[in-house]
Amino acid sequence: MLSQQEQKELVARTAIDSLIEQKKIFSGMKIGLGTGSTAMPAVRRLAERIADGTLKNVLAVVTSFQTANLCADLGIPVYSMNDRAIGGKLDLAIDGADEIAPDNSVIKGGGAALFREKIVAYNSKIFIVIADSSKVVKTLGTKFPLPVEILEEARVPVINAIAKLGGECVLRQGIRKAGPVITDNGNQLLDVLWKKSVDPAAMEKKINAITGVVENGFFTRKKPIVFVTDEKGKTIQRAPNSKAK
Repeated sequence: MLSQQEQKELVARTAIDSLIEQKKIFSGMKIGLGTGSTAMPAVRRLAERIADGTLKNVLAVVTSFQTANLCADLGIPVYSMNDRAIGGKLDLAIDGADEIAPDNSVIKGGGAALFREKIVAYNSKIFIVIADSSKVVKTLGTKFPLPVEILEEARVPVINAIAKLGGECVLRQGIRKAGPVITDNGNQLLDVLWKKSVDPAAMEKKINAITGVVENGFFTRKKPIVFVTDEKGKTIQRAPNSKAK
């Protein structure tokens, strides 16, 4: 039986290789690279396929300092969404997720990079999510908290507004740092749980309409293709709206 970390490593390698075989990843393309413990093995595998000559002239846009640092170490050239070479649009984005619903809606932001991740995902022709089997759930937001990036001055008003929507908020605190987590954008994060299931698509819009919210971790407007590896090492590729159990 594979450990969770072994599942993450396997799904990352399998997804990159499968996407190359399916010609969804190819030389010269513009790729968005995500953040976190599953995305990092995917970045490393991408670098290996560049090093072995399978891929050439790949242009990367990253979603965090973590990913930028790894790309620098591995020699993957990094661009901004605003660079002329990118032009605000990507061919493909690949990232992990914290929860995946049956229709491939996801929660992201456990690594505090949800705002940049959503910019990348929603401006990509193809959105790919890779995950271990523990991330597959029936409903979003009742077990893993939804991250909400906020402006510091709006903390209490936003908490009050989300409470009216039925969400219980906790300000995310730093580890090995006194005080709250600060995102790469200089903002704070609320983690929100619901006691009862909610409509993620409707809630994505409602939370973003609250003054002081920068972005939230519901990803529903662009459904990804999902790769999931289980404890037995089996990887499945799931299209959006596949009605998976």
